[in-house]
Amino acid sequence: MLTLTTDPAHGGRWTSLRSPTREWLWHRPAPARNTAAPGDAFVDAGGLEECVPTVRGLPDHGDVWARPWTRDDDGTEHVRAASFTLTRTARTDGDRLHVDYRLTAPAGFRFVWAAHALLDLSEQAAPRMPGGADTRLFPEAAPLLDGGWPSGAPWIAGPWPAPHGVPLDRLGPDDGTAVGAVVATDVCCVHDGADRLHFALEAEGQPVSIALWRNLKGFPGTGPYRSTGVEPMLGRVFDLADAGPGDAARVPASGEVRWRLTLTGACRCPDTPAP
Repeated sequence: MLTLTTDPAHGGRWTSLRSPTREWLWHRPAPARNTAAPGDAFVDAGGLEECVPTVRGLPDHGDVWARPWTRDDDGTEHVRAASFTLTRTARTDGDRLHVDYRLTAPAGFRFVWAAHALLDLSEQAAPRMPGGADTRLFPEAAPLLDGGWPSGAPWIAGPWPAPHGVPLDRLGPDDGTAVGAVVATDVCCVHDGADRLHFALEAEGQPVSIALWRNLKGFPGTGPYRSTGVEPMLGRVFDLADAGPGDAARVPASGEVRWRLTLTGACRCPDTPAP
């Protein structure tokens, strides 16, 4: 069973995701996180941040991570941003943790959402996703490519697990690189020794994906640190400004979008080989 702890007063951040054997969320000291206000540059304290309506771009990591959330008596948590309201409800069902989301906004509102989960993983850990899934690499991957980055391209695509020869299904030791990717799949299972953390995302009529942030002390430029993000997403780009047709979620005439994120400590990916 997974146990979730959140901090509504500080952006609704997930501060703990525990299984019987370990804590899954990574953290780093970041005192400025507790005083961050809407419009501030993102303060990376680890955990899981709700990033919406964008991840990169403006506002930096979205418009809710620095806003206080409200928790109702039934455990439902919600936040009102400039252009939308986001609500989530978490519940356990056996060994599964279901988190149900609802975003309300005017019809036609476009957004990207990511459960920006930074995980505490060993060098041997491996994210597993369906082989051959379309995978977008973004410009920070340029140093890892033999032929350089195509001029003006916001991303380049190839098949998981090694688009354009960049192996993303293993972490390994620090090498001074950082790369972000968005994989066209609704599932990911993280293997770390005997432990498993499985993500599954459901969102009828919306584009779903899993983003990977593999930072092996390549980011930031000053004081780089190691961090690994596995980020279920609505959308297929990090920056809403880069979204073409089908790359962002869109609010229908009903004025709301609903989706569910399910996490479990057991591997549920029949198409994903064990390491």
